Amino acid sequence: MGSWECGVRDYDREIAGWNPGHVACRQLPEPWESTIGFGLSGWFAFDLLIYCQNDLSQITTESRVYLSLLLMLQMGLGKTVQAISVAYLYRKEWPLLIVVPSSLKYPWIEELERWVPELRPEDINLVESKADIMGISQSKVTVLGYGLLTTDARSLVEVLNQQRFGIVIVDEAHYLKSRNAARTKILVPVIQNAKRAILLTGTPALGRPEELFMQIDALYPRRFGTWSDYAKIYCNAHYKFFGNRRQWDCRGASNLDELHHRLSEIMIRRLKAEVLTQLPDKIRQRIPFDLPKEAGKVRNPFSEVMGLITQMYKQTAVAKAGAVKDYIKMMLETEQLKFLVFAHHLSMLQACTEAVIEAKAGYIRIDGSVPSAERIQLVHRFQNDPDTRVAILSIQAAGQGLTLTAASHVVFAELYWNPGHVKQAEDRAHRIGQTASVHVHYLIAKGTFDMVMWGMLNRKEKVTGSTLNGRKDYLKAEEGDKEKWDFLNFAQAWTPSDCTIADEDTKEGVFFSHAQAVMIIPPSLLPPSSALLSLSLSFSFSLSLSLSLSFSLLANDGGGCNPVDDSLPVYDSLKFCASKNTDRIYIYDKDGLPLNCNFIPMDIRLQNWEDLPPEFSRTENRRQVVRFVREWSFLTAMKQKMVRKSGQVFSNPILLLDTLTNTNRRQSSTKRYLTKQDVAQTSISAAKKEGGTLRTISRDNVPVSVCGATGSGSDSGAGSGYVQALDSGGNPLCLSCQKPSTDHSGWAGGFCSSACMEEFQLRSNQSYMRARVLETEQGVCQHCGLHAHQLYLRVRDAPHTHRKELLDNTWLAQLPLKQLNEMIRNPVEGQFWQVDHIKPVYSGGGQCLLDNLQTLCTVCHRTRTSQQAKERSQMKKGQAASKLASDITQFFIKK
Repeated sequence: MGSWECGVRDYDREIAGWNPGHVACRQLPEPWESTIGFGLSGWFAFDLLIYCQNDLSQITTESRVYLSLLLMLQMGLGKTVQAISVAYLYRKEWPLLIVVPSSLKYPWIEELERWVPELRPEDINLVESKADIMGISQSKVTVLGYGLLTTDARSLVEVLNQQRFGIVIVDEAHYLKSRNAARTKILVPVIQNAKRAILLTGTPALGRPEELFMQIDALYPRRFGTWSDYAKIYCNAHYKFFGNRRQWDCRGASNLDELHHRLSEIMIRRLKAEVLTQLPDKIRQRIPFDLPKEAGKVRNPFSEVMGLITQMYKQTAVAKAGAVKDYIKMMLETEQLKFLVFAHHLSMLQACTEAVIEAKAGYIRIDGSVPSAERIQLVHRFQNDPDTRVAILSIQAAGQGLTLTAASHVVFAELYWNPGHVKQAEDRAHRIGQTASVHVHYLIAKGTFDMVMWGMLNRKEKVTGSTLNGRKDYLKAEEGDKEKWDFLNFAQAWTPSDCTIADEDTKEGVFFSHAQAVMIIPPSLLPPSSALLSLSLSFSFSLSLSLSLSFSLLANDGGGCNPVDDSLPVYDSLKFCASKNTDRIYIYDKDGLPLNCNFIPMDIRLQNWEDLPPEFSRTENRRQVVRFVREWSFLTAMKQKMVRKSGQVFSNPILLLDTLTNTNRRQSSTKRYLTKQDVAQTSISAAKKEGGTLRTISRDNVPVSVCGATGSGSDSGAGSGYVQALDSGGNPLCLSCQKPSTDHSGWAGGFCSSACMEEFQLRSNQSYMRARVLETEQGVCQHCGLHAHQLYLRVRDAPHTHRKELLDNTWLAQLPLKQLNEMIRNPVEGQFWQVDHIKPVYSGGGQCLLDNLQTLCTVCHRTRTSQQAKERSQMKKGQAASKLASDITQFFIKK
C-alpha cells in the first residue's frame, strides 16, 4: 500500500489519473482551502482517503441539501475522522455535541485532539455523570455517552435542550432504532433542533427496516411520512391475533428496492469492496462439530426447553464451552498468532478465559464490567505487546469502536441475534491498518440452537443488504475441513465454576498447606514468567535510557534529524498544558499563546515526532520538548493527574505540582471520611448564619424535605440524602464549600462547580475514591511495582485448580496461609491491593483528595500499617510522658 506527498497547490494535477484507493495526502503548511475548497486550514494533517475527499466535496458543494447527513460507511472505513472533518468545516457554527456509546468516549476525544489540535484542553467537555452539567454551556465540544440519556436525567436533558448545539454528531446511530427507548425520545429533539446533524453507523439496520425509521425521522421529520405510513409500506405491517388479543406486527420487510432508492437520496453509503480494493481479504469459515453425549446432557436436555428461546441460547453456550476451550488451546499452539474471541454469555467468556490461562498465554478481556478508560489501555496492550496474544471480547461491549488490527483471526465462540453486531465484531480486525488476510471462524455446534441462529442471521442479512446496498447479502462462510476439526467432537463437557469452593479438605492441591514453605522473593528478582508482578523497575530503566538517547541525539549538530529549513522559527522557551482526558500535551510559546499542536510523551520517548509541525524538526525546539518529557516522567501517575485536572499552562510540571499542593492543602483531619452527620452540622451552621433554611438532596432524587434551620445534626443526617443549606433567598449552598450553587435542582444543585462535586465524593464515598485511584494508577503498587489489580483479575478468572499456581512465587505469597487460601476460595479485589493515605489519617491526612492517596499491594500495605502502628504507639507514649513530667522551674520561684 503506497503513499506519496505533494504540495497542496499541486494536488489537483497530481491526483488526476489516480483511481480511488488509499492515498496519504500529508498536509504541508499551506491552507487546503486555496485549492480544494474544503476549508481545512493550517497544517490540518488528515490522511484522508480519496473517497473521503469526494464525500467532503459532495457535502460542501451541496450544503443546502446536506444540512443533515446519514453517513453509512462500512465498519473500518474511517467514519470518525470523516465526521470530525465535516464538523470542522462548519466550526463557526459550534458548539458541537458528540453522542457516542459509553465505551467510545475516550477514543473520540483522542481523535479530536489528534486531528483538531487548535482545540484547547478546556474546549472539550466530557460529561461523566447525569449531574455533570456545569461545563456544557462553557465548552466548544461536548462528548456524551448514551448511557446517561435516561428518564431520571432531568437536569442533563434540560441543559442539552437549552444549549442549542449548532452541530450534532451521533456515532453508532443504530442505538436510536427503538421508538420507545428513553435515549431516542431525549436525543431526537436535540438532533432536530441543531442546524446540522451527522448520524454515523456502519450497520444502520441491524436486522429489519423498522430500525431505520427513527434515524431518518430525526434528520428529516415526516420525509417518509408517519411511523404508521412507513411501517405499512416498508415493514409489511399488519395485525396478528394471539387468541382474542390483536397486535400490530411491523417486524417484516417489503418494497426494499424502493426503500433503498429513497435512502440513497439522504445517505452516503460506502462498502470496503468499492473503496478499499487493496485491503486484504476477509475469509469466513464455519467450523461445525458434534457435541459429546455428556455435553449435550448438561443440566437440561434441549428437548425440555424448546419453547424457551433464551434458555436454549444460554444452554448452547454451556454445552459447547468445552469444545471452544480445546479450539482456543489449539490456536495458541501456533506461535505469535494473535486472535480475537467473541462471545455473548458470561459463562462462555469465562470458559474462554480459563482456556487461555490454562495455556499460560497473555490475554486481555473486555466485557461490560470494564470501565471505558481501562478499555483503551487494554486495546493498546493488545496492539503493541507481542506476548498478549488473545483478546476475549463481549460481542455487545467490545464489538464496536475498537481497533484490533494486530489480530489476523477472529473466532466466534457464540453467534448473536442479528448480523449487524456480528459484522461489527468481525471488523474490529478487518479495517484500515490491517496488512494480513483476516480469517473469521464460526464455531457451530450441531443439534443446538446454533443451527437456528445461523439460518436466522442469513435471513436478516438478506433484508438489510437489499435495503442498504441494493442487493441481497449473505454471511458467506465455507464449511471447514471436517478431518482438521474432528477433535472438537471429542471435547470434554465444561462445567461452570462456582463463585466459591469448598474447604481445604475437599480439594487436595488446590490450597496452600502448612507443609509448604513459601519462599519470599523480592519483585525485582522474580523470573520473566512473573512479569506482571513488577514492571516498574524495568520501565524506569528503559525510560531513562530512551531519554538519555534522546539527549545524546540532540547533542549532535544534526540533532538526529534530516536537514531542516533554517527559516523555521526557533522558540526561546516553551510552555505546556496537559489534556484532561488523554495522554496528550499541548504546546504554547513563552507568552502562553497556543502553537496549535500537541504530542504524546511516549511518542517522544520512541523518537516519533510525526504529530508535531515542521518547526520541531529543529534541534533547539526538540531539546525543550525532550526536557519536558523527562520532567513529566518523574511524576507518578497520581501527580500527573493533578496537573491534568488543573488545566493550567506551565513551564515546569514539578514546579506547578508544588504550587498546586500548597494551594490545595486542606485543614488537617483525623477523620477518615466525611459523614452525613458532618455535612448536616456544617449545613445547619451555614443556614443559621445566612438566615436560611435546610433541604435534603440525594444522588438519585430531586430535593425534598425543606425545613427550618433549627434541626439537630443527628436527625438531619439520617436517611438516604444529605442535608443542604439554603440562604435567605432560597439559593442552595454548595455542600463542599458553602458558596451559592448555580443549579437549584437534582444532585448537581448540591455544588457550585464540578471540582467541588469531585472533592465531596472523594471525601465521603470510599467506593468512588477507590475507583478514581484505580483509574489513575491502574492497580500498580507504588512501592514494589506489583500489578496487583491485573493479578487479581487473572486469579478471579482462572479455574480453581490454577489459582494457587498463579499466587505461588509472587510477592503476595508471603501473606498468612489463611488469607492466601481465602484468595483462592473467593478472590475479591480488596485482598490484593489497598488505597493508602500517604500522610496517615492519625497525622491529619483524613478526608483527603487524590494527592494524598496511593495504591499499595496487600503486602506493602501490611508492612506500612505495622510501621505506622509502631510510630503511633511511640507518639502516644511520648504524649503521656510529657503530661507526667514536672516543670522543675517551679522549684526556683519564690513564694
